[in-house]
Amino acid sequence: MKRVYDFLKEAKVYYLATMDGDQARVRPFGTIDLFDGKLYIMTKNRKKVSDQMKANPKVELTAMRGDDWIRITCEAYLETRHEAVVSMVDAHPHLAQFYRADDPDTEVFYLANATAIIFSTTPEPLTIKW
Repeated sequence: MKRVYDFLKEAKVYYLATMDGDQARVRPFGTIDLFDGKLYIMTKNRKKVSDQMKANPKVELTAMRGDDWIRITCEAYLETRHEAVVSMVDAHPHLAQFYRADDPDTEVFYLANATAIIFSTTPEPLTIKW
């Protein structure tokens, strides 16, 4: 999982795909955190992406880093522990004007039942599961 976290941190931007009914929705994200053995993403609970993940936790993430790219197929679940929110907010101080640990609108989701595949210039992709 650490290798996936490092990949996404180095990529800086990844794209998160959710389902909105029968329509796929994709948007850029830049928040990622590794806390207490789980990989987390952050959003606001007033955004449609939050509602979409709560309605259907099956999501995919993808990102490029140089010539390498990653696809993560997983499930995203809302985390209710305040410590996870604090960790995420602390990991992204440049977003302090938008996200605060004491703001009930700030949410973090952890990624579970995941399969990450890293594709590169090598013949065989690397698969990481958690």
